[in-house]
Amino acid sequence: MTAHEPDGHSTRATAGAAEESFWSTLPQPVIGLSPMDGVTDAPFRRIVVRYGAPDVTLTEFTNVGDMCHGRHALSSLLYSNEERPVVAQLYGKDPALFYEAAHVVCELGFDGLDINMGCPSKNVAASGSGAGLIRTPDLAGEIIRAARQGVLDWANGQTLRGAGLKAARVELVASMNAAWSRLPARRRVIPVSVKTRLGYDSVIVERWISRLLHERPVVISLHGRTLEQMYRGSADWTAIAQAVRLARGTGTLVFGNGDVQTMQDVVTRVRDTGVHGVLIGRGTLGTPWFFRTKEPARAQAALGRRDDAPEGLEAVLDVEVPLEERFRIMIEHAREFETIFGGEWFPRMRKHLAWYCKGFPHAAALRASMVRASSSRDVEERLVRHRAHAGSPAVVSLEPPLIVAAPCA
Repeated sequence: MTAHEPDGHSTRATAGAAEESFWSTLPQPVIGLSPMDGVTDAPFRRIVVRYGAPDVTLTEFTNVGDMCHGRHALSSLLYSNEERPVVAQLYGKDPALFYEAAHVVCELGFDGLDINMGCPSKNVAASGSGAGLIRTPDLAGEIIRAARQGVLDWANGQTLRGAGLKAARVELVASMNAAWSRLPARRRVIPVSVKTRLGYDSVIVERWISRLLHERPVVISLHGRTLEQMYRGSADWTAIAQAVRLARGTGTLVFGNGDVQTMQDVVTRVRDTGVHGVLIGRGTLGTPWFFRTKEPARAQAALGRRDDAPEGLEAVLDVEVPLEERFRIMIEHAREFETIFGGEWFPRMRKHLAWYCKGFPHAAALRASMVRASSSRDVEERLVRHRAHAGSPAVVSLEPPLIVAAPCA
């Protein structure tokens, strides 16, 4: 079974497809958590939701080949119901694998499927996946259609085995649902969206976004840089505004992404460009409470460019977090990581610990200590030693995060 060989059931779900999209039910502008490889794992997303609650969360990206026929566990697709709406992000370059993978995403109960066409990593883009798909627009379109067909066929009753997955993979998916105490997913059509960039080595918004709009994704999330730029320079929100204009009247929502460090940045970007939403990535590193002021930000953004904002509304967006609360959340995050992934993987938690250590006296020393932590208990002990040596200031103001390494978003 491939994306070009549906089993004859696909047409039955087509008419109701739009009714299943949760995106249309979210308040605008949507303020969500951007997917970041190696960052937005299940423990991080859970902590973010617990202390800020973005409108939507997206997983780290998962390779469709590994997902359907690999030997690895699908840890990147773990999620909890408190994250909803939660979207699975996938990457690859084979439409047939996207067709199969769409069945898995649906079977796991995700609210949406997002296709990564924006990752600039050499290992990803050079293979023709991620932002590499910008150079093969016809293939990109075929992938969107294949993913949508997989969603439709699953909604109409096709099984994972019927889609082409082996018994071992089917059993793994079932065990994941059982481990997280989830009932079998309701057969429904979930929305397909795309996350991409302005171009490959130059800005080609009109040509590239117009091609994507032809495939009618529910949402296009646009990072304001080309692949060649990686994360250098400044995000081009003027080009994102151009994409908004191109999408007007098509039914596709356009979200912006890039260089959003504060909620005031969210307000400014929405006012200046008219985007339907903003996804925040690196601005949440070490600040999982970032979304705590999303409602006043949304209210302020909705006022547009007018100068009649209620007095004091802008100041509400400036969050101050007591240092002890920061430390408590850090420990809680470390414990969540251990609970979900176990102690063996704890070194992956260290970058998060480093991101928490900023903006207070002796933060650099604590950061140097935390990147050697080996367990949540070790984190607690290191904090005790830090308090004894440095004391604890009463409050810490948020500022742009320390970027240890640029994640693929």
